[in-house]
Amino acid sequence: MSAETNGHPLRVAIIAGEASGDHLGGPLMREISQRLGGKVEYFGIGGADMSAAGLAAIFSMSEIAVMGPLAILRRLPDLYRRIRNTAKAITAWAPDVLVIIDCPEFSHRVASRVRSHLPQLAIVDYVAPTVWAWRPGRAKAMKAYVDDVMAVLPFEPEVFSNLGGPRCRYVGHAAGERPPADRQSVARLRNRASQSGPVLVVMPGSRMNEISRLMAPFGDAVSQLAAKAPNLGVLMPVLPHTKSAVDIAAANWSVKPLIITDEIERHAAMAAGDAAIVASGTATLEMALAGTPMVVGYRAEAVSVWFVRHLVSVKTIVLANLIHGTNVVPELLQNDCTGERLAEAVWPLLDDTPQRREHLEALAEIGRKVRAPGTSPSAAAADIVLEAAGRAARPDVPL
Repeated sequence: MSAETNGHPLRVAIIAGEASGDHLGGPLMREISQRLGGKVEYFGIGGADMSAAGLAAIFSMSEIAVMGPLAILRRLPDLYRRIRNTAKAITAWAPDVLVIIDCPEFSHRVASRVRSHLPQLAIVDYVAPTVWAWRPGRAKAMKAYVDDVMAVLPFEPEVFSNLGGPRCRYVGHAAGERPPADRQSVARLRNRASQSGPVLVVMPGSRMNEISRLMAPFGDAVSQLAAKAPNLGVLMPVLPHTKSAVDIAAANWSVKPLIITDEIERHAAMAAGDAAIVASGTATLEMALAGTPMVVGYRAEAVSVWFVRHLVSVKTIVLANLIHGTNVVPELLQNDCTGERLAEAVWPLLDDTPQRREHLEALAEIGRKVRAPGTSPSAAAADIVLEAAGRAARPDVPL
């Protein structure tokens, strides 16, 4: 019996394991709530955005946010306990639909356990696992516990079909529906960073292990760029939970960065730079949508590097490059991620050069590709979730 016929508000269990998933879950929840006039309840795991949209949390998302095989191995006993407890809590709550957002090491194991206890429950996966990059057999295995996959990359539905996976539909990325940054806010931040020189945006990642590895080479790059451009300004949009660590790591930088934590100002800061140095991840897509040319730098632990070299079949780890289809965004990884090489790569992007103009054209193309035609990503995702839960989709939006 669907939630539409049994009288209770729609009950949506929803799990996100890191900041990028929280930023997808929040807009999705608000879209569903608007459709149903607020007659919906949310239960699961998320961050600040999902909590603001009405999530009743099982525990804080920060307790499961890990990255890399070695980090997962260190936390394995605790993660398995969290998986068991989360699946038990969701099963007891008896939702109408379960939405898992990215973080497959955690969310897929929860979904599999919930499916064994609630075999009729609809389960939707938001953000397709990267089966096109490694472990393609996961696509077929997912059919046992996932009914629908909502892809944020345009080529993924065809991949899942070819691999025998669950039904997969492209919805676009929620980052693509964010309105352009307010021009006055952009100008104000730019002026605060530097009144007469170029402005560099630096984004060292959303996880503490990323910050510990990247702040040193990013700071070295800032020093080398400042030697060439004495009036260089630095904007650093970061998540609130990383600010104290970033403050400490940037204390001895040659240029004191203007650190931004407010959500609206963070996105204005991305648009305020002439160029950027960015850790790999969703931030590369956000920077592309802001129209700021960038260079990606990343360092990972040794075990993660082994996995990348031996198991991953794609030639880029940059989300913006994957969407564009070329390696337009330079990426400097591991031993190549040095201050000297980062500065060398970003320097031509700070001025009106052929490299910068080519980069800007590519970013505009990424913006066009990331938006699903005809509707916003969150609206397209809400259609699929409501359909899975037994609620009719909007009649004006084809599925």
